[in-house]
Amino acid sequence: MSLILTLVTVLLLVAGSAFALMGSIGLIRFPDMFSRMHAASKAGTVGSGLLLLAAGLHSADLSIFARALAGFFFFILTTPVSAHLLARAAHKAGYRLHPSSVADHLRQDSP
Repeated sequence: MSLILTLVTVLLLVAGSAFALMGSIGLIRFPDMFSRMHAASKAGTVGSGLLLLAAGLHSADLSIFARALAGFFFFILTTPVSAHLLARAAHKAGYRLHPSSVADHLRQDSP
C-alpha cells in the first residue's frame, strides 16, 4: 500500500507542477491582462490544489489530509470568483482587450 500511496503522491506532484508551469507560460505568452489573469487563475488553482493534495497524502495522517482537502476546495471555490471580480474591475477602470480578442461581453454592462 505504501508504494501505491507514493505513486499517487508523485503523480499529483507532477500534475500540479505541470499545471503551475502552464500557468506561468500563459502569464508570459498571452497578449493582454485579461487572458493572463485567466491563465493564472485557472492553471494556478488546479496546480496549487493538486500540490496541496499531494502534501496531504504524503503526510499519511487523516487530520492533515482533511485540512489539505478543505484547502483544495477553498482554492476551487474562491480563486475563479476573485479573478472574475478583478477582471471586471479592471475592465471598468479602462483596461481594454487585445485587438485580436473576438468579443467584449462586458462592454454592454458599462456606461
